[in-house]
Formats: sequence, structure tokens, C-alpha cells
Amino acid sequence: MKTYLPGKFIVERDDKRCIRCKVCTNQCSFEVHSYDNEEDAIKSAEEKCVGCHRCVIFCPTRAITIRQNPLDYRQNYNWRPEYIEDIIKQAETGGILLTGMGDDKSQRIYWDHLVLNASQVTNPSIDALREPMELTTYLGRKPDRVELDKNLNVKTELYPQVKLDVPVMFSAMSYGAVSYHVQLSLARAATESGTMWNTGEGGLHPTLYKYSKNTIVQVASGRFGVHSKYLNAAAAVEIKIGQGAKPGIGGHLPGEKVSADVSQVRMIPQGTDALSPHPHHDIYSIEDLSQLIYALKEATNYSKPISVKIAAVHNVAAIASGIVRAGADIVVIDGLRGATGAAPKVIRDNVGIPIELALAAVDARLRQEGIRNLASLVVSGGIRNAGDVAKAIALGADAVNIGTAALIALGCTVCQQCHTGKCAWGICTSNLFLTKRINPDIGAQKLANLLRGWSHELKDIMGGLGVNAVESLRGNRLHLRGINLTDTELEILGVKMAGS
Repeated sequence: MKTYLPGKFIVERDDKRCIRCKVCTNQCSFEVHSYDNEEDAIKSAEEKCVGCHRCVIFCPTRAITIRQNPLDYRQNYNWRPEYIEDIIKQAETGGILLTGMGDDKSQRIYWDHLVLNASQVTNPSIDALREPMELTTYLGRKPDRVELDKNLNVKTELYPQVKLDVPVMFSAMSYGAVSYHVQLSLARAATESGTMWNTGEGGLHPTLYKYSKNTIVQVASGRFGVHSKYLNAAAAVEIKIGQGAKPGIGGHLPGEKVSADVSQVRMIPQGTDALSPHPHHDIYSIEDLSQLIYALKEATNYSKPISVKIAAVHNVAAIASGIVRAGADIVVIDGLRGATGAAPKVIRDNVGIPIELALAAVDARLRQEGIRNLASLVVSGGIRNAGDVAKAIALGADAVNIGTAALIALGCTVCQQCHTGKCAWGICTSNLFLTKRINPDIGAQKLANLLRGWSHELKDIMGGLGVNAVESLRGNRLHLRGINLTDTELEILGVKMAGS
């Protein structure tokens, strides 16, 4: 017998305003709203509401209000409603609870406990509106030194690089996890903004090959959609070992989202769950990883940097050191708050560490070992604004990836139902009726606008710090100060307490 659980949200409808236009019934992909012809009334199945607010926004008469259900259980700090309801669901199904997006628990967000320095009299600030500010950065292995011949031509052999006009890229979001229109929006915006988007582990749709100069392709444990043409149709190749939302386990695309088109691109049967193996079955050591890195370099004629993506875990600094020594040109670290299309809830909320601590530890370790120049560092997992980007760079990152922020720019309201395939905003779905809700022209423009706005803000921040190039900010922790942090946290981050 199914246990009745009250809905998490209350749907309130002002009957005086409601004109029975049925927009809400057509727009709600979770079938919350329905029209009763006999009563000439719109009714709401509140237990189905996920709080995506699409009905609220599209209601022409503003007749709908969605608010959280204030139903209270007996007060118990340990047995909070979330845990009670999770147990009830698992007692009925015997399955794993899936969820979307990133960790929503109250772990400390270190970006909010770091502040940036500012120049005053002794080191004047720079007017970002009137003086040139350089945001361009290059990702890839750098030589120890550069030698010139007598004609001032570079003699030193340079490794392949990825050029970014802004140190912000779009995170790996695979076809199927997000819709085709989302990927098209990302590809167009990356091309317009001079940055990169990442295919994720779902292959590359044939119509997106024309954006190859701004594309990073991914090779994950499932090898979905991986072939020679795919590897060579990119600016860089990324080996995905792990991600922040589910460290230690493989990717999961529910079968409900594996449409005919998705199955063709991923090269898997339609309607079946795409479950990547937890490990790469050809990687059980750093030596094995090195073999794959050089196999991919051979496959791409040594023309593209090879990236390795890992989740932020407790021994991340040692892992990153091994990855660099294995020949990787870029190391991507995804933190605890990194999002996903589908992950076991228990993994998302309990495994991994915050990206701020992981980044500081990795940058410090690579510098101590004298190999920091051998690879670029890219971080992701909860980057929300230009301030977070600046702090990440000051902690040692060369660039950052953004995923959730990009989806919010496209309309996402973080309702965490990505795994259902019913995304009301047409973002995390393969349903053709829903995917049409994303206009790639508008989507690309919104994403480009976001990066443009962040670029202006980064230049303002840098000007206030008295530096005119992102290179001068990278790894310069003297520009950071901590607030409400312990001595241990300050030591790991490598920053001083505010006021010192």
C-alpha cells in the first residue's frame, strides 16, 4: 500500500483572476494542473508540484501562486522531514533515490568567507573603463623557459593550447542530460564569446561539428559516442574520471531520456539507461592513465591538449600531481557542489569536498613539486558570479567551468527534477514537445550576455586590485583575506585573516 505524502508545495489560484485559458495545463510537464469541464474550473494536484514556477510565469492574469507547504512534523533536529520522506520512499520502492543538480546541504561555502583586497594610495587602482585589461588566458602545458633566435623568433617547441578570451567555460553537459537546443545555445555562445563548451560524455550531434574550434569533447568510462572523427572535431579532449556530484561512480542517463536521436549519437539502444562503469576498465593506475593520455594524443596527432577531469576528494592534491606527471595538459577539478542530471542522492550529499579547499591544495602541491607550469587548472562546482571567478583565479585556477549558472541563464529554476526527463523549461529533457521551449537564438544571446557581464565585472575587480591582466591575479593569494574561518581553514586555503 502506498504511503500518502503531502506535496512539498501549495498551489493557490485566484479564481477571480483565472480566465480558464488553460495555459497552466498546457505548460506544466508534471501534470499538476487539469481542467474540469463540468465545473468549468482548473484543479491542481499539489502532490505533483515540483516548484518550477513555469505556470506562475506564464499565467497571463497572474492568478497562480506557488509556496512551500508549511506542514510541520514533530520537531526533531536529527529526523528532519527530508530524511523521514526519503525513508518512506525507499520503503515503498526498495530502490536508489535519484536527484538532479548539486548538493543543497549547508556545507560551508568558502567563497562567501573570502574577500578580495583593493588598491588605495601606495598601489593605485587601474581604471578598467579607460585602460586596457587583459582577460585572455591559454590552457595547456607551458615550457620551463622560452628561447628566441637572433631574429627574435621562438625556438622553444610550444605545446598545443586552448585560447580563452574570458576565463570562464561551459561545463560538460551531455546530449540527453540536456536537450539539443541547450547544447546548440552553449556552442553558439562559446563561439561568440571566445570560450569553450563541453560535450559531456554523450557524444557530439552531427550538426554541432561546425563549432569544433570552441568544443571540448569528453571520453568517459562508458565511451559513449567516442570515435576518431569525434576526437578530432574538438579544440581539446577531456578524460572524465569523476565529477563532483558523484565521485567514485559512473554517469547515469535514465532510459526515459534516451530518445531515438540521443541513442544514435551515444551509440546505445533507445530507451535504455546509459550507465557508465564506475572506473575506466583500462585505467587502474597512473601508468594506465598515462597510456590513455598518449593514445589520445596519438589519435589527434598531438594537435590538442588532453584534459583529465576528477572529483574533489580528500587526496586530490596527490591525485592531481600524478595526473600531471602522467602527461595531462589540463586538470579539471569538480567540487562538492557540482551539479548533475542524475545522481544517487546519498552520493551527491555525502561524498567529496568543497572546490575551494581542493583547488588551494592542488595549486600548492603542484607549486611545491615544481610542476605547476606543466598543466593548467580548471575548477567547477558552485561558481555563481564574477566574484567567485576572481577568487578561484586568486586561489590558483587558470579558468573555471560553469554549469548551473548557464542553465539558470536559460531559464532553469533549480527544481532538481533533471533526472525525470520532464523539465518544464525544456532544458533537461529529450521530449520534443518540451525541448522546443528553448529558442537557441535567444538562449545563445542570454549566455553570451552572461559572460559579457561577468567579463566587465572581472575587469572592474582586477582594476580595483591594481592589476591589468588575469595572469597577475592567478595564484596571488595576497589578494585574498578570510572571514570567520579557523586557523586550519586559513592554512589550507593559504590566505591570511582579514585585518592582517
